[in-house]
Amino acid sequence: MKILVWLIFLSAAILEVGGDATVRRGLRGSNLALIIAGFVALGCYGLVVNSVKWDFSKLIGVYVAFFALVSVLVGRFVFKEVVPSSTWWGLALIIAGGFVIQFGHR
Repeated sequence: MKILVWLIFLSAAILEVGGDATVRRGLRGSNLALIIAGFVALGCYGLVVNSVKWDFSKLIGVYVAFFALVSVLVGRFVFKEVVPSSTWWGLALIIAGGFVIQFGHR
């Protein structure tokens, strides 16, 4: 994959994880402004991730692996969550699936 695709995936994952976290905070704190901000970030995620010119199934399949990685890392290092070993194993399986989707059919 070209570096530009990785940067697009990173940007999309930041928007998606950040948007979801913002909506979550807004819902838990009854803050409509945060909910709207998260909604806008999630809409922007959709625009960014779909800027990659791949078949939809391949695009989302590979992106899901990238998103899962970013999500677990943000949970661990930003939100200071303790991530159980079962989550790390599951993440490894998701990433393996992303590799199969990306490189399986040539």
